Amino acid sequence: MITLRKATAEDIEKIWKMQIEAFRALLEKYQDYDLSPAAEGIDKIRARYEQPWTTYFFIEADGNDVGAIRIVDKKDGSRKRISPLWIMEEYRGKGYAQQAISAVEKLYGEHYWELDTILQEKGNLHLYEKMGYHQTGKIEHINDRMDIVFYEKD
Repeated sequence: MITLRKATAEDIEKIWKMQIEAFRALLEKYQDYDLSPAAEGIDKIRARYEQPWTTYFFIEADGNDVGAIRIVDKKDGSRKRISPLWIMEEYRGKGYAQQAISAVEKLYGEHYWELDTILQEKGNLHLYEKMGYHQTGKIEHINDRMDIVFYEKD
């Protein structure tokens, strides 16, 4: 079982370092230096953290920070958004991402969500579809290696 711990301003550097490490392999694989969370500077994380509609949570399991999730909820009737969600490599395959999605849906409500992911990452597609998300039909071509696919949950 996981728990969510709300990140504080003092956690920004830790979030940034975890994000770079968690997304490094995908950056190397897809070479998407403009979009990859692994290529973002700490200032981008800080700016997101300071948005009034953004909340970062650490995903904890057995006393360890196994990942993190950012929730965007503008509370204006627009869709809530997961962007990004990651599990550190050594903790993957244990159901933590699925548990984190369930936990944030309990906090924010189960309906009216959106997210996007890499179309070529079949494990991600499986996870989101298993959690009740469906593809919108929108796909954004990024480069010869990668496309971004958009999901919603009503």
